[in-house]
Amino acid sequence: MPNRTATMKTLLDFACYARVLARIRSLSPEAPARWGRLTAPRMLVHLSDQVRAMLGDIQVAPIRGVLRWPLVKQAAMFWLPWPKETIKAPPEMFTTTPGEWNADLATFESLLDRFVRDTRAVWPDHPFFGPMTHRSWGRFSHRHIDYHLRQFGA
Repeated sequence: MPNRTATMKTLLDFACYARVLARIRSLSPEAPARWGRLTAPRMLVHLSDQVRAMLGDIQVAPIRGVLRWPLVKQAAMFWLPWPKETIKAPPEMFTTTPGEWNADLATFESLLDRFVRDTRAVWPDHPFFGPMTHRSWGRFSHRHIDYHLRQFGA
């Protein structure tokens, strides 16, 4: 069986990081969602809030459950398909109100750059999945951002 984690996309790979930036820059605030209730501006600030949480700028209360069990955590984060419209993110991931699109995009890019360049040893826990490393945040965040970019056709 091939090692899927070795080929997983991550924001810590410059090529993946650059593709994510190109895709998000291709969106407009009027881009229609293929599923869900988010608008493109709301999605953009949601992604910024998620990066703030992984940087520790926003404190997010832990949510206990089976997603913290190691095998379940790995499967849910990296291998199983994510359902559309049924994942409820913590309210802290929706704290920012959308503003002017280009300013919100610049904020997102700045936050993402901070994450990629950060070399700390200890990272904040994920609210559902618990303890995370820089590597696991990089892989999870790539998947989360990709999910929302596909939601808006980018």
